[in-house]
Amino acid sequence: MRIATWNVNSITARLPRLLAWLESSGTDVLCLQEAKVAAEKFPVTELRELGYEAAVHATGRWNGVAVISRVGLEDVVKGLPGDPGYDGAEEPRAVSATCGPVRVWSVYVPNGREVDHAHYAYKLQWFEALKAAVAGDATGSRPFAVLGDYNVAPTDDDVYDVAAFEGLTHVTPAERAALTSLREAGLSDVVPRPLKYDHPYTYWDYRQLAFPKNRGMRIDLVYGNEPFAKAVTDSYVDREERKGKGASDHAPVVVDLDV
Repeated sequence: MRIATWNVNSITARLPRLLAWLESSGTDVLCLQEAKVAAEKFPVTELRELGYEAAVHATGRWNGVAVISRVGLEDVVKGLPGDPGYDGAEEPRAVSATCGPVRVWSVYVPNGREVDHAHYAYKLQWFEALKAAVAGDATGSRPFAVLGDYNVAPTDDDVYDVAAFEGLTHVTPAERAALTSLREAGLSDVVPRPLKYDHPYTYWDYRQLAFPKNRGMRIDLVYGNEPFAKAVTDSYVDREERKGKGASDHAPVVVDLDV
C-alpha cells in the first residue's frame, strides 16, 4: 500500500500535475493540503475518473485539506475536535478517514506567522487540540498516521541553515516541544530518504533560487503509530515533482507499507 502527503498550494493550479502524478506514482491514498478552493469546486469528477474518492474539508481560497483514496473511504471526520479557531472562526485544516486497513489524518498546521503574533499562539493551541484528537488512534492496534504540512522543522538538520531562521517561526523551542508532545501520544516520525543531496527537505521557497540551491526545510511530516511504523518498507521525498513550471513549493512525501 502506498500513502503520500502533499501540500499542493492550490489544487486548481496543480490539477494536471496532480492527476498525472497519481497515475504515475501508483499512490493508493493521498493526504492533500492547501486545496485553496471551496469544497463544491474540488475536482471530484476528475479524481473519480482515475478511481479515487475524496473526503474534502475546504471553504474557500485559503487552507483546505483532503484525503484522496482508491482503497476505500470510511468514517470521515471533517475538522479538528476541540479546534481553538482563529479570529473567531474555525479553519479547514484537518480531515480524517479510514482507507482500507489504515486510518489517516491529513493536517495543515497553522503557519504561526511571527513569534509575537496571535497566529503563533493559535498554532500552539492547535497542536494541543490535535494531540487530544489523535490520542486514541495513536495507541490503537490499527495502523494509523497523521500526515501533512506541520509547518515545523523537527531538528536543526531539517533546515538548510538554522542561523537563517534565528528568531523566526518553524524552528522555535515551543513549536518543537509541541511536536515532541504529539509523538509522546504514541507516534513516531517516519523520516523519508532524499532522492538527492543529504537531507530529505520537503519545501523550498519560490524566491531566491531556493530549490536549485537546495535551501529547503523538512516540514511535511508523517507521524505514525507503532503498527504503522512497523509496516513501513520504504519512504522518500519525490523531489522530481518540485521541478519544472507550475510546481508546488512542496514535494510529495511517499510511504510504502506492507499491510
